[in-house]
Amino acid sequence: MEDHNELIQQRFKKLAEIREMGIKPYAGRFEVSVSAQGLIDQYGNFSKEELEAKRVEFTIAGRLVAMRSFGKAGFGHIQDSSGRIQVYFQKNTLGDDRYALFKKLDIGDFIGVKGFLFRTKTNELTIEMEDFTLLSKSLRPLPEKWHGLSDVEIRYRQRYVDLIVNPEVKNVFLLRTKIVQAIRNFLNTRGYIEVETPMMQTIPGGATARPFETHHNALDMDLFLRIAPELYLKRLLVGGFEKIYEINRNFRNEGISTRHNPEFTMLEFYTAFADYRDLITMTEQMISTVTMEVLGKTEVEYEGHRINLAPPWKCITYLDSLREAGVPEAVLTDAAPAREYAKKLGANLKGGEPLGKVLNEIFEALVEPKLIQPTFITDYPTDISPLSKKREDNPDYVERFELFVVGRELANAFSELNDPVDQKERFQKQVTEREAGDEEAHQMDEDFIRALEYGMPPAAGEGIGIDRLVMLLTGSNSIRDVILFPQMKKEKREKAEDQKTEDR
Repeated sequence: MEDHNELIQQRFKKLAEIREMGIKPYAGRFEVSVSAQGLIDQYGNFSKEELEAKRVEFTIAGRLVAMRSFGKAGFGHIQDSSGRIQVYFQKNTLGDDRYALFKKLDIGDFIGVKGFLFRTKTNELTIEMEDFTLLSKSLRPLPEKWHGLSDVEIRYRQRYVDLIVNPEVKNVFLLRTKIVQAIRNFLNTRGYIEVETPMMQTIPGGATARPFETHHNALDMDLFLRIAPELYLKRLLVGGFEKIYEINRNFRNEGISTRHNPEFTMLEFYTAFADYRDLITMTEQMISTVTMEVLGKTEVEYEGHRINLAPPWKCITYLDSLREAGVPEAVLTDAAPAREYAKKLGANLKGGEPLGKVLNEIFEALVEPKLIQPTFITDYPTDISPLSKKREDNPDYVERFELFVVGRELANAFSELNDPVDQKERFQKQVTEREAGDEEAHQMDEDFIRALEYGMPPAAGEGIGIDRLVMLLTGSNSIRDVILFPQMKKEKREKAEDQKTEDR
C-alpha cells in the first residue's frame, strides 16, 4: 500500500496480532439499542444515585475517537452519528485477555459496547463498559489538527475524514438535508408533483452553457449530460401536468470557483396558468418559510452582512437598476455607446454583440455585486432570454426575474414562452450565434418545437440553486463546503499512474 509510514505499519502489525488471537477485525452485525444522544436525552438529568439504582444495561456502537489509560483502567470517547459519549473501562470488569485486547485498539476503530451509565467524580455521564466487540479496525490514524492543514483541498478530497473530525462540517450537510426536505414539503402541500427527467440528452437545452459529452455504445450516438431539465419539464406541461417540480443534478462544463461547481443541484418548478409575477410572491414565501423551519428565524449572517429574508423583498426592473448605478440613458438604448461603456469596465467583447448582451456585461460589473439584501431584478433583455415570453409593451424585454442575495444569483424565473413560432425564431438566432463561435448558445430542438405546436398552456417556471441557498443558510463561503464530494483535480499519484499508462 501507499504511504507505509511508521504509524500505519504499526496498525497493520496490530491487525495481524488480532487475527492471530482468533478475533475477526471486521465483524458483522451488531445489535445497537441506543445512540449517544439518545442516552444523553433520556438520562442526562439523572443524578448519580438515580443511575446507580436504575442500572439499565444497553448496547451502543461507534468510532473510538479518544482514549487514555492509567494502569488497570481508563477512559475513552466513542462517536456515532448522533454525537459523542464517554466510556470507562477497567481490567477487573473485562478480565485480563479482554482488557489486553482493548489496549490494542487505536483511535479510529469502530467498537460495539455493552454497559450501563454512571456519573464520574466530575459528574460526566459515562458508560461503564462490561464488554466490547471490535467491529472495524482502522489502519490510518486520524489527523490531530485537521484545521491546521495548509492544503484546504485535502478536506474536500478526503471528505470522509473531514466528517469524522469536524462535527460542524457534518452539521452543514444535516442542515442541507433539512433544507431540501422543507422545500419538498412546501411544494407538496401546494399541490406540486415531483417528477424525474433525463440526465442524458441528445440536445443540451434549457440554459446557455457548455455541456459535458458522452457516447452511448448500444445506441451508437453521442449524448450530453443535462445542463438543465427545463425543456423536458415543459414537455410535461404540454402533456397535462399543471404543477410539477424536480430537484435535479445539472452538469455544466465551465470554470470552478467559490460560487460555481461543474456538477450542482437545482430546484426547478413550473405552474400552469401563472406568470412570473406569481412566482415573485411564491419565492418570497418559499425561502422565508424554509429558513424559519430549519433555522427558527428569518435573519442570517453571511460574509459580514445581516441578511433579512422576511418578505417583502426589493423589486426593481433591469433598466432601473442600471439607472440607479449611474449608467447614462444613451447607453441603455444604443449598442454602440453601450459597447464603449462596457469596454471601459473591462468587458471582453468581440464586436457585434446585441444591446442586451452588452448591457448584461455592464449589469454584472456595476449592479450585481451591490445586491446584498434579497432583490428581484425584473424584465430582462430578450437577447439573453431565449426561453422567456416577451413583454407585450416592449418586445425587446421579457417577463423574467432573477433573485440576488449577497451579490449572487439565487433564482431565475420567467413567464414561459409558449408560442412555437417565436420559440423557433429565437432558437434559430441562437444557432446563428453558435455558428459564430458562442459555444454556450442554445441548439435547435425540433422535438421541443413540435411539443409546443401541440399547445402548451401559459405557465411560469423557476430555477433555484440549492447549493447557493444552502451556502446562505449555513454561512458557507465556498460551494465546495456544501457539496459532499466536489470535483477535484487528480492527485499527484493518479497523474503519475496515468503517465505510466501512456508510456506503455
